[in-house]
Amino acid sequence: MSFNSLGLSDALLKAINKKGYDTPSPIQEKAIPPILEGKDVLASAQTGTGKTAGFTLPLLQILSEGTTKRHRPVRALILTPTRELAAQIFENVKEYSEFLDIKSAVIFGGVNQRPQAATLKRGVDVLVATPGRLLDLCNQNILSLASVEIFVLDEADRMLDMGFVRDIERIIKLIPKKRQNLMFSATFSKDIKKLANGILTYPVSVEATPENTTVEVIQQKVFRVAKGKKTGLVIKLISEGNWQQVLVFTRTKHGANNLTKKLISSGITAAAIHGNKSQGARTKALAGFKDGSIRVMVATDIAARGLDIPLLPHVINFEIPNISEDYVHRIGRTGRAGASGEAISLVSADETSFLADIQKLIGMKIPVEIVEGFEPDPNASTEPIKQGGGRSRSPRGGGSNKSSKSSTKGGSSNSGRRTRDRRN
Repeated sequence: MSFNSLGLSDALLKAINKKGYDTPSPIQEKAIPPILEGKDVLASAQTGTGKTAGFTLPLLQILSEGTTKRHRPVRALILTPTRELAAQIFENVKEYSEFLDIKSAVIFGGVNQRPQAATLKRGVDVLVATPGRLLDLCNQNILSLASVEIFVLDEADRMLDMGFVRDIERIIKLIPKKRQNLMFSATFSKDIKKLANGILTYPVSVEATPENTTVEVIQQKVFRVAKGKKTGLVIKLISEGNWQQVLVFTRTKHGANNLTKKLISSGITAAAIHGNKSQGARTKALAGFKDGSIRVMVATDIAARGLDIPLLPHVINFEIPNISEDYVHRIGRTGRAGASGEAISLVSADETSFLADIQKLIGMKIPVEIVEGFEPDPNASTEPIKQGGGRSRSPRGGGSNKSSKSSTKGGSSNSGRRTRDRRN
């Protein structure tokens, strides 16, 4: 199938062709037709499947066929959990709407709101936003959502994990009841299905890949290693392999900073990206990583979604996540658009049960290696690491372990709110 057969306009086909695409991905092939028909869609799609184009292309076509109002109120709202993902989607919207009379904008926290407010005042058809800044601008009467025709909730599972359910509920009350809804999620938990039931009306369900499967082209490997030898092993792998672009995941912000310092001390250019970093620092780090001036980017799970890095060859889990689904999202940064990739996990004794959970989720046993000089400690306990007093959900982005479960599920704890505000 080609994009020409999906019913897209010549202007959109011209933009798609300019980007060098000719064949739609499975999620695009399945999602675009029902969206063009005006139906609500509930889509399951892993990272790297082309889902962003799956909703932006038909959304832009629907808006372009409508009447452009003089003051350009927001007609399509795309809600996403992180700044990086919001920025990426905005770039896609701009590229695909190049030959259309459509204006778009992106808003998120961590930066001065004045330029964003000025852009909104000039009129915007498509708005990409994170929940915190969106609600802030609505509360200040700088932004109205009263004319929204299409509502897109992207990375819905991540939204819930980061504690945005209350914010989503507030936003739903600000947009018209009569609208088209599109909801995309990599996983479908009971909470996601409950959220979908409250937002979508007779949705068409589409699925690109089986839920929680890992991309086949990704070569996965586990190195069993003593906890205290992980840093040395990372340096050895990167240096001896002459790896030039590596994304490394740590569990905490403090761990990300420490590992970055040690990499730099060993002569490897590196930068950290996490929720405590300013938006300017995060943007600079990502730009350096993409242009090759920075070899290693060390990140917490805030970067597990929304980073579009073409042909990223290596992902390293310095610490594997205790939430199995996060493993899928992390390694999904490589092996994108059909390219091959390598995902390496450094596993110490206290992460043994986490590894077992991950292997159960993805339905495969990951090959294990031991590097001479970096052997696991035979006397180390296999008791799972304590996460805030027990084996619970770790705070997203490596925040304080004091965050309560209620905050990750949309509760009103102050610690949860502060974490979200920094991210958005």
